[in-house]
Amino acid sequence: MDIQRPRGTRDFLFEEMKERKQIENSLRDIFETYGYAEIKTPLFEDLSLFTMKSGEGITGQIYNFQDKGGRDLALRPELTAPVARLYLNELQKKPKPLKMYYFGSCFRYERPQKGRWRQFWQLGCELIGGKSPESEAEIIAMAAHSLENLGLDNFEIHIGNLGIIRGILDSADVPRETQDTIMAIIDKGEIEELKNTLKNNDMPPNTREVLLTLVGMEGHREVINNASEILKEMPESLKALKDLDELLNILEAFGFSKYTINLGIARGLDYYSGIVFEIYVHSLGAQKQISGGGTYNLIELFGGEKVESTGFAFGFDRLVECVRLCGMENKPLKTVDVYVAPITRDVKLKAFEIAQDLRKIGIRTDVDLVGRKLKKILSQANNLGADYVVLVGKRELDEDKVTVKNMKTSEQEQVDIKQIPEYFNKIK
Repeated sequence: MDIQRPRGTRDFLFEEMKERKQIENSLRDIFETYGYAEIKTPLFEDLSLFTMKSGEGITGQIYNFQDKGGRDLALRPELTAPVARLYLNELQKKPKPLKMYYFGSCFRYERPQKGRWRQFWQLGCELIGGKSPESEAEIIAMAAHSLENLGLDNFEIHIGNLGIIRGILDSADVPRETQDTIMAIIDKGEIEELKNTLKNNDMPPNTREVLLTLVGMEGHREVINNASEILKEMPESLKALKDLDELLNILEAFGFSKYTINLGIARGLDYYSGIVFEIYVHSLGAQKQISGGGTYNLIELFGGEKVESTGFAFGFDRLVECVRLCGMENKPLKTVDVYVAPITRDVKLKAFEIAQDLRKIGIRTDVDLVGRKLKKILSQANNLGADYVVLVGKRELDEDKVTVKNMKTSEQEQVDIKQIPEYFNKIK
């Protein structure tokens, strides 16, 4: 019987897992530097958690099922809704702001293609109860810092404010449901469809003209001045534009000025309420977007109090592809720090004892288990990225010593067995 992995899923072998782990750890380091703590939510949730957020139509795109108790469940298609549910269940009474990050797999039933899988990974964060625009600036600065730490410099962060478009539509008394349709079309970037929709909704010509002009505006700080002139008769939109301007001032104070103002970003989900941003890496082609986020009020939708939240998530699989194309140098990925090598079989028990002593003090250690010859021992240690090899020989053991070989310099020295933990503690 030929059993294959399910369509739209992948196996990751040793080297690829080391690469993914290195990228994951780099992102974790940055998030924790900014004061974010990790959380974990279940792989499956009540189906209603996702239909309440995205509508019943989402069931065609997710893995949903009934358990043996007849409960309607779903494998999570994303992680923002589970985080909101976790907040409502566990964290409402905690002091705010709350900073949390997550890393996990998600599942969507869609046609597999380049850059799209039925099982994929997200690494992201949420800042719940923070003050805007300070929270938004820190979130965007952290996203940029994360990418720079991976050695990426060809990314673009596009920033907008949904309040600008909503203000234009409100000024023309466009119903909320129609607004949501228009926002979804803008999010897809379908300009011709947008023109037809605006015509068919009996909108004042001036409103149509302003909206079509605004969604095409993209650039640096000059966009703020140009848009201010266009929106001077629309106070709601003008206020949102000023909020965007204030965010940019704070973002520059955080040391990041390589942003692009893009007033055509809509993030077609109706729970986004203000600042939105997307991150692109054009070398990925059609799947250029590696992250998206902004300020939202999802908690109120689920029955909680109105709490402003800001967050984003990296599409981790696309990020891995970015790093392969143009990220951190392809250095050997270390598996262990020290490799312990019994030279002959009669000293293997002592070698195992030494290896275990090193592991107990936090030194990543491997030990030869198959009786390799010295040349192959050194080759294996090199393949694993070990910095040191502890050579355990009968003659040295008789003097209660071992030989430690530095794999970078090829220098060797004898070390008293009792001093081995102290020796490696000094250099770890």
